[in-house]
Amino acid sequence: MTAFSERVIKIIKAIPPGQVASYGQIAAMAGNPKAARQVARLLHSSSEKQDLPWHRVVNREGKISLQGEGAVIQRGLLEAEGIEFDLDGKVKTLEL
Repeated sequence: MTAFSERVIKIIKAIPPGQVASYGQIAAMAGNPKAARQVARLLHSSSEKQDLPWHRVVNREGKISLQGEGAVIQRGLLEAEGIEFDLDGKVKTLEL
């Protein structure tokens, strides 16, 4: 695993319940602001084995990137943590 990947995993694990971060925010915090897609790939491949709170990561617009059932599950998990969405499906506050 690369040093960047290790930093990304550490950052994602540190997102507390009730808060979200974007792929780009995580990439920047890990040292490569242009690596948002790499963060998404890492989440896809490592969420389960690294026990990552994958549902707390949204796109730069504050929206859920998943489609179908995955989006429904993610939104339900976020709402259970107190995250609110506006009428456009955006998280009302995007912070880490």
